[in-house]
Amino acid sequence: MYDYFVGYVTYVSPFYIVLEVNGVGYKLQLANPFRFEVSKEKQQKIYVYQAIRDTDITLFGFSNQDEKLLFEKLIKVSGIGPKSALAILANNDHAGLINAIKTDDVGYLTKFPGVGKKTAQQIVLDLKGKLTDLTSPETIPGQQSMPVMDETLSPYLKETLAALLALGYKEREVKAITKPLKTFSADSTDAYLSEALRLLMKG
Repeated sequence: MYDYFVGYVTYVSPFYIVLEVNGVGYKLQLANPFRFEVSKEKQQKIYVYQAIRDTDITLFGFSNQDEKLLFEKLIKVSGIGPKSALAILANNDHAGLINAIKTDDVGYLTKFPGVGKKTAQQIVLDLKGKLTDLTSPETIPGQQSMPVMDETLSPYLKETLAALLALGYKEREVKAITKPLKTFSADSTDAYLSEALRLLMKG
């Protein structure tokens, strides 16, 4: 079982990144691939979780050990698969997530794609009191068809909308925040995605 890889990011998409380690390219599915940039100069350390099923082997990547640990705890909850776990972790407010579990805030948890009231209650039931070992509060291909993108949108915004759909947000939810995102200004997809997730959680 792998713990982490150190290598160069050679490709970034809304669904996954490719990390080259000693001449081998590993496909890693992440909550937010745009936290990383393609670079042959700077090596990245990415923690990994390997999921083995009857038909395939999938590698999931994480920015730090706490994020990986939180993922492992989430996928043990009945009703939460790897896709839902990644969608939950895509929101950078992990402290808010942990606090919601501690305080039985089911309403907060149901804002994540694929998490209904029953699943949210199960998350609280299974994880409450079991997150104390986290030292700090911190693509999966979507099943939806990609909407026709407005050609006037910036490349960063286009990538952000694609990433949201990959995470499992509904097309109507994505369309609802596209207008305010057009007035948002940033120089990276990561920044746009963080703002988009903030808007989705706020709504």
